[in-house]
Amino acid sequence: MTLLLDVADVSKRFGGVQALENVGLQVPHGSIVGLIGPNGAGKTTFFNVITGLYPADAGIFLFDGLPYSPESVAKVTKAGLARTFQNIRLFGEMTVLENVMVGCHCRSKAGLLGAIFRFPSTRREESAIRQKSLSLLAYVGLSEFAQMQARNLSYGHQRRLEIARALATEPQLLALDEPAAGMNATEKLELRQLLLRIRTDGITILLIEHDVSLVMGICDSLTVLDYGKVIATGKPADVRTHPEVIRAYLGQGAV
Repeated sequence: MTLLLDVADVSKRFGGVQALENVGLQVPHGSIVGLIGPNGAGKTTFFNVITGLYPADAGIFLFDGLPYSPESVAKVTKAGLARTFQNIRLFGEMTVLENVMVGCHCRSKAGLLGAIFRFPSTRREESAIRQKSLSLLAYVGLSEFAQMQARNLSYGHQRRLEIARALATEPQLLALDEPAAGMNATEKLELRQLLLRIRTDGITILLIEHDVSLVMGICDSLTVLDYGKVIATGKPADVRTHPEVIRAYLGQGAV
C-alpha cells in the first residue's frame, strides 16, 4: 500500500522542553491511523507541526510521495491535508451552513474582484458552494440545523460540524484531534460509523483519540508517543500488548 503521509525525524523544542524528538509516522492511502499516548506526549504538537501551525526544528515531510514544507496552514490545506482541533474552533455567530461554506472557499476561484463586482461566474460558484455545503451537512447528519447559529449546537454536533468544514476543503488526508471528546456513548457510535464511511469514500484519516475502544476498533495501525518520542508502532492488537505502551499509557487493565 502506498503512503499518503510519510514523515521522519520530526523534532520541535519550546525553550528547554523537547516536545518532539525524531518522530516518524507513516499513513498509507485509504487507512485510518491512530496517534495515541498520555496527556503531554506531544500528539497535538505533532499535528500542529505537520499542518503548518508550528514550524518544525527538523524533519522530513512527504505527502503523496512528494516533499512538502508545512510552512503555513493555507499551503498545507491546498496540498490536501485538513484538520480539526482539540478545542472546538467554530464561528459561533455564523450559521452551521455558513461554517461549512467557509471551508469551501479555500478552493474557490472568484478572488477579491469577483466578490466586489459579483460576476455571473462568481454567483454560479457561490451557488455551487452552497449546494456542496448542504450536501456535507447531510453527510454528517446535520441538515436540520443548517440555519442555526453554530454556538447553539450540542457539543457532539459541533464536533461533527468541524468534520464537515474540514471535508469542505476537499482533503486527501483528514487529521482529527480528539473528535470523540465530550461525546456520549451514542454519539461515539455514530462518530465511529461516520469515520468508517469517510474512509470508505476514499479519504485517509489520521486520528488522535483517548477513547481506547474507538481507536482499537477502527484503526488499521497505531503510533504511540510518550514524552515526545515514538515508543511503539504497529497493528492495534500488537500495540495493546506492547510492554512500553502498557507502562506509559494503557495500564495492565487494558490488556
